[in-house]
Amino acid sequence: MAQKEAELYSENISCSICLDLLKDPVALSCGHSYCMDCIETHWDGEDLKTTYSCPQCRKTFTPRPVLEKNVLLAELVEELKNTGLQAAAADHCYAGAEDVSCDVCTGRKMKAFKSCLVCLVSYCDNHLQPHYESPAFKKHQLVEPSKNLQENICSHHDEVMKMFCRTDQQLICYLCSMEEHKDHETVKAAAERTEKQKTLEPSRLNIQQRIQDRQKYVKLLQQELKDIRVSADKTVEDSQEMFNELIHLIQNRSSEVEQQIRSQQETKESRVKELQEKLEQEIRDLERKDAELKQLSDLEDPAQFLHKYPSVSALNESIPSSSTNIGIQKDLEDVKAAVKELRDKLQDILKDIWTNVSVEVTVMGGLRSEPKTRAEFLKYSREITLDPNTAHSHLLLSDGDRKVTLMKQHDPIQSHYPDRFTFVFQVLGKDSLIGRCYWEVEWRGGGGVDVAIANNRISREGSSRECGFGLNENSWALRCHTSNSKFRHKNTGTCVSCPLSSRIGVYLDHSAGILSFHSVSETMTLLHRVQTTFTEPLHAGVRLYHSGNSAEFIKLT
Repeated sequence: MAQKEAELYSENISCSICLDLLKDPVALSCGHSYCMDCIETHWDGEDLKTTYSCPQCRKTFTPRPVLEKNVLLAELVEELKNTGLQAAAADHCYAGAEDVSCDVCTGRKMKAFKSCLVCLVSYCDNHLQPHYESPAFKKHQLVEPSKNLQENICSHHDEVMKMFCRTDQQLICYLCSMEEHKDHETVKAAAERTEKQKTLEPSRLNIQQRIQDRQKYVKLLQQELKDIRVSADKTVEDSQEMFNELIHLIQNRSSEVEQQIRSQQETKESRVKELQEKLEQEIRDLERKDAELKQLSDLEDPAQFLHKYPSVSALNESIPSSSTNIGIQKDLEDVKAAVKELRDKLQDILKDIWTNVSVEVTVMGGLRSEPKTRAEFLKYSREITLDPNTAHSHLLLSDGDRKVTLMKQHDPIQSHYPDRFTFVFQVLGKDSLIGRCYWEVEWRGGGGVDVAIANNRISREGSSRECGFGLNENSWALRCHTSNSKFRHKNTGTCVSCPLSSRIGVYLDHSAGILSFHSVSETMTLLHRVQTTFTEPLHAGVRLYHSGNSAEFIKLT
């Protein structure tokens, strides 16, 4: 009976947030129940302040629900508190097959509460009391229960191994350090554990940052998938409406266009889903790795820590995933425009217009034609606003965070920004750039500027090579100067021979891996073009060199 009530307790009247018995239980309309304080605190911490979700099923609520105590559930909790749960809790104290049992208990053994590294014995709460009460046990080191205490004994001298040989990278006892390891570098095991534990935290921070980056990328892919479906459906709907007007002339052509659009939609959805699954799998792998590192970090027994450290300390770098971010909104609009032209001009020019339709639909598959005139570039114009959190403290943002100026004095308010550049006078754009984008930068000052793009993995501190635009694998930059200009990536420069104007146009086709810089005046002059593969969302950026220099991202619409 106690076991059944315990199952009821764990499954039905425990809060999934605090994992404890429900306190002031409230039930959401989706059917899940929580402690009132737990769900209120959870909602207070959600990023979106207009939409709130159930932590279990993710059902959303707008506006925030008004919570009231569930009286029936509260009475059930109280009743179970006073009956079977006490018996179930007592039964829960006995050791199972997977638990560490007390070495002192006779008969049915209780779960061990602590293990002693001096006694090499595990104790339940009752038998542990002498270690707390008697001065004789004052210097004994207690750790979390362990089944592997005997591994702490030296097989040669039958002594506790409290030393670590750095030369041979192994645990040893005191006698070992005086004999076969006497000329080796040895330290106390606890000291070595402390030293090695320091290396775990950077690894965990690296994993957590990679998890966050990939979670953001998954969200972008989910939105991209939605945009593909909506845009494709809308294009098919509009195309069919126009084709109905010419049903007797181009009925076969209408079916062909629809088939091509659906085919490309399926291809894009397949690629996006594949990348999404890979990223989600990598997130799960990283979370599992993080849990392993945390479990190792929490080990208080130096011997256990050092036994297990070599097997988990290495952190493999992830293999970049190929990008399938393909913005097709404007491409589909081009398809619709071509179909409209076909409808307007009818059969006289059907052959020529049909060629255009076929070309535009093929563009969805990645065979894009690059813009050539400024009017064509402006179809993909993107308004860029700068992110103050990334700006070096000597940079002043103005004009709605579109203009940046290098100042002699630094801004102390920015000193707390964790994402800001600390070594070079740089700033990144606020929004991620995917699909096809175009923007223009107006620069002023004799010292010149760097017009750049970068991903989120670019370092914010360290040497110029680590965080400077164009000096590493995470950024691409055009150095704009009146006398000499060059394009840089991975610290490799390519001189630009064409004359620069004070306005630079930047065109990015993320999915096609195309980046080009143009001098904008009465005509568009190509300065440099890059063909590569972009595996992450990018951000516009700019770097200034001399006090008084400025750069402004121009409003194009």
